[in-house]
Amino acid sequence: MVTNASAILAAQYGTNPFATVFGTNPGTSSSINSGTLTGMTGGSATLSPTVAARVQQALAGQRGNIDLLNANLTSTQTRLSGLGQLQSALDTFEALAESLAGAGLSTAASTSSRGVLTAVTSAAAKPGRYDVDVSQLAQGQVLNSGTQPTAGSTIGSGMAATVKLEWGTLGEEGFQASAGSARTITIDSNNNTLDGIAAALKEAGVNATVVRSNGGYALQVNGKEGATQTLSISVSGDAALAAAIGFDPERPQAGGMTQAQAAQDAIVTISGKEYRRSTNTIDDAIEGVTITLTGKGETRLAITQDSSQIAKNVAAFVEGYNKMSDTLAVLQDGALSGDQALSRVSSQLGALMRIGGAGASSQALADIGLSRDADGKLVLDEIKLKAAIADDPEAVARLFTDEGTGLADRIDQRLGALTAENGLIRRAQDRTTRDLDLLTDRRERLAQSLTAQAQALAQMYTIQEQMGGTGTLLDLLG
Repeated sequence: MVTNASAILAAQYGTNPFATVFGTNPGTSSSINSGTLTGMTGGSATLSPTVAARVQQALAGQRGNIDLLNANLTSTQTRLSGLGQLQSALDTFEALAESLAGAGLSTAASTSSRGVLTAVTSAAAKPGRYDVDVSQLAQGQVLNSGTQPTAGSTIGSGMAATVKLEWGTLGEEGFQASAGSARTITIDSNNNTLDGIAAALKEAGVNATVVRSNGGYALQVNGKEGATQTLSISVSGDAALAAAIGFDPERPQAGGMTQAQAAQDAIVTISGKEYRRSTNTIDDAIEGVTITLTGKGETRLAITQDSSQIAKNVAAFVEGYNKMSDTLAVLQDGALSGDQALSRVSSQLGALMRIGGAGASSQALADIGLSRDADGKLVLDEIKLKAAIADDPEAVARLFTDEGTGLADRIDQRLGALTAENGLIRRAQDRTTRDLDLLTDRRERLAQSLTAQAQALAQMYTIQEQMGGTGTLLDLLG
C-alpha cells in the first residue's frame, strides 16, 4: 500500500513537494516564507484544492516559528552589516589621527646655507636644530677607454677572450672584491667592437655606453654610487683586448680603461656624529627627516612647526571626527540601535574628548577654538584657533600630539585597540557571525522538518482522496 501511495504522490506533484508547498528548497539561502504555507490555491498544478487546504491547515501552526526565525536572521544580518560600517568608520578616523600623532601636526625643514643639502619632513619629524658638515658626497665610478676610429672598429685578435668583472672596495690593503660579485662575459670576433663590448657589458649589469671622444669613439662605464661599487676588469685570452678595456683599481691610470671618477660614500657629520652612506639620500640620521646632500660644506638644519599648516590639520581633524560621529549616529538609530559595542565606542570617544590631550581639560581645547555641540560633534572657531597659533604654535600642536599624550595620540591608541584583531569590534563581529551561523543551521533543519511533514501529509491526503475520501490511516497502512 505504501509503494502505491508513493507512486500516486510522484504522479500527482512530482519529486519536489517542498518547492510546491513552500516555494523554496532546503539548503538554499532563501528564507522560509510563512506566506507560502497559505499560498496553495485551487489552481495548484500538483495538489488538488482539497489536499492543499488540508496540508495548509495542518502546518498553519508552524507560521509563528518561521516568522520568528526569519526576523532573527534579518536582525542578525543587519547587526553584522552595522558592525562592518562601524569598523570602517573607526578605521578611517584612526588613519587620520595616526597621520597627526607622534611628532607635531606639521613640520618644515630649512637650512642656513644653500647648496649643501635639502630636507623634507614626515609626520614623525620633531622640532629641533642640527649642525651639519658634509665633507664628501657619494658618487659612482666613471671609467673611459682609449679612442677608436669608429664604434664598429675591431679591437684585439678576435680570439675568444674571457672578461671578468668584480665589484668591491678599494682600501688601504688594496682592492677587496665583494663575495659573490664576480661575473664573466665572452668577447670574440662576433662582438670585439666598442658597440659589441658595450652590449655585452650591459647584459652583465654594467652601465656601459659608447661616447664621442677626441674625434673618435670611446667606451664609458658609469658605476653606482658608493665605495663598494668599485669595478675591476680583467681580461684573459687576448692581450690586445686587455690593453684596451682592462682596469685595475689599484692602478687606476695604468690600464686600457682609465678612471675619471672614483666610487665613494657620502660622509656627513650631524651634531657631532659621523654618518657614512652609499648614497646622498639619508633617511636614518634624524627621525622623520629625509636629507639629500647636494654639495660639500657646513649648514644648520632647522626642523620647525609649520604654522601655516597647523590650522588646516586641525580643521581636517574636526571634519574627520564629525564624519565619524555622523556614521555612529546613523548606526545608533538603525542597524546598531541599543548595541553594546557601539555604546562602548561612543562612551570611550566622548571621554577622550572631555579629557583632551596632554592631560589638558576641555577648557584648554576651548581656548584654541575647539568645543562640542549638543550632539557631541566638534565645533571649530577659526578666529580663536588662528590667534592661538599665532601666540604659540607649538603649544597648540602639543594639545594634539605630545609623545603619546596628545588628543590625536590618544585617539589613535584607543581606536587602534578597538579595531584590532582581538579588539571590541572584531569580537562583536565574531560573536554575531557565530549567531548567524547557528540561525542559518536552525533554518536548514526547520526547512528539512517542514519538508518531511509536508511530504507525509500530502502523501496521506492524496491517497485518501484517490480512495474516495473514505480511507483511514489504518487503511493506508494496510
